[in-house]
Amino acid sequence: MEARWNNKTIAKSDKTIIVEGNHYFPPESVHKEFLTESSHTTKCPWKGTASYYNVVVEGKTNINAAWCYTQPFAAAAQIKGYIAFWNGVEISD
Repeated sequence: MEARWNNKTIAKSDKTIIVEGNHYFPPESVHKEFLTESSHTTKCPWKGTASYYNVVVEGKTNINAAWCYTQPFAAAAQIKGYIAFWNGVEISD
């Protein structure tokens, strides 16, 4: 699977984990130079608190377009540290 935005590959892996229709990419497969931390968080009743990242490519910023559960609840332990994308980031195989 590949995550692309603004004509750049942000992440690529054949070991994503699908949860609720979202591909979560292993942290080592994500080009972190395209991510900047955001102060935004959300809470899921079964996964825990998600931390967000902005995706920044060639001077353009996609706000809160990536998220990660750094301390997920036990039910979502398999995605700890994995990063998912949305908000215009294209996911394809």
